[in-house]
This record gives sequence, C-alpha cells and structure tokens, in this order.
Amino acid sequence: MARATLKRFVFAALAAALVAGPGVEVRQSPAGRSLFTRVVHAQQEETGSPRAQSPLTILQINDIYSTVPIDGVGGLARVATLKRQLSANGHPVILALAGDFLSPSVASSVFKGEQMVAALNSAGLDFATLGNHEFDFGRDVLLQRMAESKFQWVVSNVLDTKTGKPIGNAPPYVIRTAGPLKIGFIGLCIRTPLIKNNQAGIRFIDPMAAAARYIPILKQHGANVIVAITHLGFDEDRALVRRFPAIDIVIGGHEHIPLTATENHALISKAGSEAKYVARLDVNRTAGGTVERFYELIPVTSAIPDDPQTAQVVASYESRLSRALDEVVGTSTVPLDATGHREVAESNLGNLVADALRADAGAEIGLTNSGAIRGDRLYPAGPLTRRTLLAMHPFGNVNCKVAVPGRVLLAALNSGVSKLPTGSGQFPHVSGLTMKINVRARPGNRVTDVLVDGRPLEPEMTYTVALPDYLLKGGDNYTMFAGAQILVGPESGNLIVGALEKYITDRGEISPGIEGRITIVP
Repeated sequence: MARATLKRFVFAALAAALVAGPGVEVRQSPAGRSLFTRVVHAQQEETGSPRAQSPLTILQINDIYSTVPIDGVGGLARVATLKRQLSANGHPVILALAGDFLSPSVASSVFKGEQMVAALNSAGLDFATLGNHEFDFGRDVLLQRMAESKFQWVVSNVLDTKTGKPIGNAPPYVIRTAGPLKIGFIGLCIRTPLIKNNQAGIRFIDPMAAAARYIPILKQHGANVIVAITHLGFDEDRALVRRFPAIDIVIGGHEHIPLTATENHALISKAGSEAKYVARLDVNRTAGGTVERFYELIPVTSAIPDDPQTAQVVASYESRLSRALDEVVGTSTVPLDATGHREVAESNLGNLVADALRADAGAEIGLTNSGAIRGDRLYPAGPLTRRTLLAMHPFGNVNCKVAVPGRVLLAALNSGVSKLPTGSGQFPHVSGLTMKINVRARPGNRVTDVLVDGRPLEPEMTYTVALPDYLLKGGDNYTMFAGAQILVGPESGNLIVGALEKYITDRGEISPGIEGRITIVP
C-alpha cells in the first residue's frame, strides 16, 4: 500500500477508534496534510477558539435503517437533541443525510420508509440525497416519501424518465448562506444500486458528469464553499475530489464504518451507520480564502437525552410495528423444520431460505448456513406472520451476491460439512444444486457429484451465488469467499428476513419439502 494511502487509512482507523471521549478534531494544515488530536469540548468551544468562530456547523449522518437505538447506541431522537443543542443560540446548523434510510429494515418492510421520513422530519433534517436503498420499493413509493419530506432533497444525477428532471422535482443543487460563507451543495448517488430491478421510470447519470455540470453553476452563483453530499464508494469519492478540486467537503455514505480522509485539499467524511456516530464539521473561511474544516466524530449514546417530540414520533411507529408483526404474510401447508436436524441434513426450512435468497438475488445458487435458521422447533403448518419469520431469522443479516469459480463453491460446501456427523451451525443448505456427502472421507474432500442445474460442477467455471453477508465476511469458517467478486455487497443487499417474506408473499402458499438436494452416503 502506498504511503499516502496508508496514512489515510491509519487516520480513518484512529478517527473510528477514539470513541470513549468527545471526539477528534481535524484541521488541515496549509500544506494540505491532515492534523488530528484528542480534544475535549471545553477546548473546542472556548470563546475565541478557531472552531467556536466558525459561522456554520454541519452534522452528518448516513446509512440509517432504524429510528431507535441499537444495543443502546444511536437513535434519531438523540440526533435531534444534538442539533437542537448546537443551534440553541441561533448558530447555523445543517443536518445532512448521505443516503440509505428508506430501507431495509423490518419496519420498512411494513411502512415502506414512512417511519423514517416522519422521524427525520421531526429531528430537523435539512438535506438528504439518494442512496441505493431509496429505490427498494420502486419509483412511486420513492416519490411519495419525497413528497412527505419536510427536508430538502438534493439530487444531481438521478432523473425521472417521465419529466427528464431530477426525481421528485428535487433541485440538482442548493445554495445556503451563513455569515461570510456561501455554501453550494450537490447530491450524487451510486449508479448500480439495486439487487432487484426497481429502476423503472428512473435514469442514472454518471456522477462525474453531473458534478461537471453543476459545480461551475455553483461557482457562477458565488459559492465559496462546495459540499458534495454523496452515496458513492470511497474510491469514487476520492476520484471525485481529485477531478474537481473545487469541492471542499464530501459528506459521504455507503460504507458502514466511520471513514475520514483528505484527498488533495478536500475532507471526505463517512459517519458509519445507524447514527451510532454523528460527524460534526465546523466550517470557516480565512481572509486568504482557505476553507477550514474542524472535525469531530460524536458517539451517540445514552449520555445524549432524547428529543421529546422526535421520541414521540418514533414511539408511535414502534407501537404500530408491534401490531404489524402479527399480520399474516402467507401460509405453509407443511410444518417447517428448524430443529437440530437442520444441522446435519437437508431440511425443508433450509431449502425454503436458500430458495428465497436465490430468488431475491437472481443468482444461480443459493447458500445459507444452518445456524442462520433459528427457533429449534417444528413450526406448525398454517399461517405465517412476520413475527414468525423474525423468529426463524432474527439476525438482521443481508443477502449478498458473488461470482466465484466452481472450486471455491466446492470448498465452501466441503467446509460446511466438515464437522459431520456432529451437528454444527456451518452445515449448508442449498438451492440450485445437488450434492453427495461421504462422511467417512477426510474433511475437505467429502463432497462429490455436485450438479448445478443438473450439470456437473466445473472447477473453473464462474457461478453466481446468493449468500448471507455473515458468510461473505468469513463467518462459520466460510473464509473462501474472501476473494470473491462481489456483485451485491452488504451495503446494497436486502434483509434476508425481507427476502423470505417476499418469497412467501409472492406465492401465498408454500409447501417446501426434502428434495434430495443433499444426499449423505451411508
């Protein structure tokens, strides 16, 4: 790794790690280098300090799928309190969201993102741009959510094919004034956002082309600070600011870990996910025209009280969600086996989950581990509610899609059966293939006669596989996927429980069985 790249990543890691204290302040030196130091609020807010003199504060969140705290961290009611506290004396504060919030979550499968818009309206969100998950429910639902928003959408590169204008009549750029600052905002979304085709009526423009069009317009209108709110990959953000040196700040999303870096003179910030952190950027401009950015990554914990109004909105949807979980989404004509049998042999529930993953991703093969299937019971035949599906898969895992050679797939299957005859959570359940297992063979060489769609597995042929993000990240010893070509990653996939619900709902009635996908040789 090049020294400059290593420095950026070391810096990002330090920024992510310093969570016990109030945060990290980042100030760029005249030479363009990033300077970072541990600070305390008293130092940062002291009258006359550089940050205290900044005429504008930007608060950043991105990739938020829950309105409530998760494991005690996050929560939009706490984010609302942060904004209220910082703007209490009339200080200009802009709260910006860099995409991905309408989906996916169990609540969004019920409310289609309505609960997120309502909570963000109450929290005082100012600007949002589109992320890949804003398209999960299609154009019409997105337009409805945009119409319900009290905050300003900024959309520079996503067009409505019916009008030829940015989707939802959103402006492609916005200019705001704060003291001597005239801040120009653009909003850029990743172009390959979907695991399924929900792009009807929507056209994506190259983010670079959109930036090339609108940045000069911002300059013509006198903008002296340029902010790009983006939902792009980190490498795309870096390429963006290299190509357009007029950009001073990137408020970014898509990656789910806190990342802070400088590229040329621009500060790139990503605040993780689920509002576990809020990135604070205080912006100033020197008499010489240099844009200064003072950065702090603020942990959102119980030390920050809930904003009462936002908490009330959140609570109302949580109450409605509790009732909605008991709604029936389909019916099974047979009992569904989540007993310990699933850890040593083919099970009808394992087949159902693997089929749902494969259908959701449009892959040739579906693969899941038995440990992802929970309940340790035989679910009776009859109606299936959302609550039952959550009991079957309670983890919040995401469906991903990879392309791998047959030898990698074979290695995955062999790893999955390596502990037989002992039951284990890594035992595989599959869709789109059949295989035989010789338990007496040594581990790593037990799987034979693999057929994909009826044809023998070819070691060097490429196959597409749908699998949980847990396996993609090496969980349950599935480490062989580390070098896989990722077609749909954890940032873009659908929740597995959502994929399961859709698979059942589309069919209305299911009757999964034991089909001989996995044959254990005596």
